[in-house]
Amino acid sequence: MALRITVIGTGYLGATHAAAMAELGFEVLGLDVVPEKIELLSKGRVPMYEPGLEELLGKHVAGMEGSSGRLRFTTSFEEAADFGDVHFVCVNTPQKQGEYACDMSYVENAFASLAPHLTRPALVVGKSTVPVGSADRLAAELAWNPEFLREGFAIDDTLRPDRIVVGVRSARAEELLREVYATPVAEGSPFIVTDFPTAELVKTAANSFLATKISFINAMAEVCEAADGDVAKLAEALGHDDRIGGKFLRAGIGFGGGCLPKDIRAFMARAGELGADQALTFLREVDSVNMRRRGHMVELALEAVGNTSFLGKRVAVLGATFKPDSDDVRDSPALNVAGQIHLQGGQVTVYDPKGMDNARRVFPTLGYAGSALEAVRGADVVLHLTEWSEFRELDPAELAAAVSTPILLDGRNALDPEVWRKAGWTFRAMGRPRA
Repeated sequence: MALRITVIGTGYLGATHAAAMAELGFEVLGLDVVPEKIELLSKGRVPMYEPGLEELLGKHVAGMEGSSGRLRFTTSFEEAADFGDVHFVCVNTPQKQGEYACDMSYVENAFASLAPHLTRPALVVGKSTVPVGSADRLAAELAWNPEFLREGFAIDDTLRPDRIVVGVRSARAEELLREVYATPVAEGSPFIVTDFPTAELVKTAANSFLATKISFINAMAEVCEAADGDVAKLAEALGHDDRIGGKFLRAGIGFGGGCLPKDIRAFMARAGELGADQALTFLREVDSVNMRRRGHMVELALEAVGNTSFLGKRVAVLGATFKPDSDDVRDSPALNVAGQIHLQGGQVTVYDPKGMDNARRVFPTLGYAGSALEAVRGADVVLHLTEWSEFRELDPAELAAAVSTPILLDGRNALDPEVWRKAGWTFRAMGRPRA
């Protein structure tokens, strides 16, 4: 009989995983303790923006016209335990308030709520990002299968992953997971079998490496600022070295979101608990470089409006999300910069293609506009802080006619300086003082 799958936790990771498992042909039951979320998902809708996710839900959610009916949702752990052969735990692991460490309470509660109802053989698979050593503490027949989703590409990353990592302790667990992932493995995705600690380390190690690469090029941007160099050309030259590669070498205002910042901090905290804190001390500087970039953009903006004060100055901010193709504003560098300028007396107006509602909830005192043109109207300086493709397609001449002073600061090194300067703009990019 075909495997039946449950997904516990239907946030960004869980909703994507549930829809993808249904797309792979499995009967799937998604579970969440928030009834409003279940009601929304049961209508084929999601409480976040992820390209293609609502369309995929529409193909499979039971009760929707033309759907396969393979995907349902519930709030009952008893129903989930009775339904599933494989239970994926996809709940959040946020940073603890006032600490670097990871909050494991959602994971622990999910296991504790499911375990009493498991009356037949079943495999529980952790997908949440957890500190190394967590799986050893959790009961049940277990496997650990870390996720490697990129916001904006989550569906493709689930259906066609660049690798599948499973931490197992039994042949049966490996066999079941090979069955779950048979399609992507047949299509060429590597299937890596390892122990629990290594599987848990893979995600945090990967995010730490990416964060380090981003902060490295941003540190080079600081040197370029001091030496009149061009960090974009430097990155281009470095990227041609096959040992380095060009990805994640675009200098700017740094990384944010719900993964990289909290994952590197939790990794440092766990290393300290294990007595290996010195191994990861470099991540403190990675974090420090990253946070400095936000402050540097505020300094550049202040310089652009006269170097004295933001009081009475109008500042337009293009972008609120931490990255394009997402509505996620968690630890967003763009929104952090906007907030800092606002707190220093600036009149800040923000526009983002998808993140406006979430931004309003986080910073209700900022001004918000319905378009980029509306946001820049009367502005003394314009900050480009999230590299949406929509912003690359703006008409610089049209915007120049709307602003008070045509000064643009590119915090993502994603716009063409020549195009904007030809339209009359004073253009400044991070790490490129002469570009």
